Amino acid sequence: MGNSVHEGAQTVRLAERRVFSSSFKPLYDEGMGLVEQAAEYLDGRGRVEAKGLSRLASTLYAAESMRLTTRLMQVASWLLLQRAANSGEMTREQVAAEKSKVRLDTSSAASDVPGWGELPEGFQNLVERSLRLQALVRRMDEEVYGRLVPAPAVANENPVNEQIMLLRTAFARG
Repeated sequence: MGNSVHEGAQTVRLAERRVFSSSFKPLYDEGMGLVEQAAEYLDGRGRVEAKGLSRLASTLYAAESMRLTTRLMQVASWLLLQRAANSGEMTREQVAAEKSKVRLDTSSAASDVPGWGELPEGFQNLVERSLRLQALVRRMDEEVYGRLVPAPAVANENPVNEQIMLLRTAFARG
């Protein structure tokens, strides 16, 4: 059992080293690049491709577009917070407090739901890449900060406004 504790501590140190070092930059660049690619796709080619979808696939596309955008904004918020910590603009404790507002659990429809096969290949690729990135960031977050139990939702809470405020805070520091 002592060996697994040592391995667990080693995993945390490796995750911390990656998150709080220059090796974080490739992850940051990948995440922000994916945000940009998704925005370009959804505002351009995706809009055109979505017009030719059946009603079922069109509804699925709309729902998945929202999930994709939400997922990527949450991941971007986490990345911006880590960048602020790396640059010394925020302490690890400040990051931990702010990141409690970030959700790294935005799901997606299963690829076997009706209509999924009709979705444009480029869109499916963005969804899959965003899910992989979210899973990686979530693992890193859990390794560095530990698992947090999400706070209960407040009835008057507006997740979109909270996300906008979090992004403004992060960009104001960047």
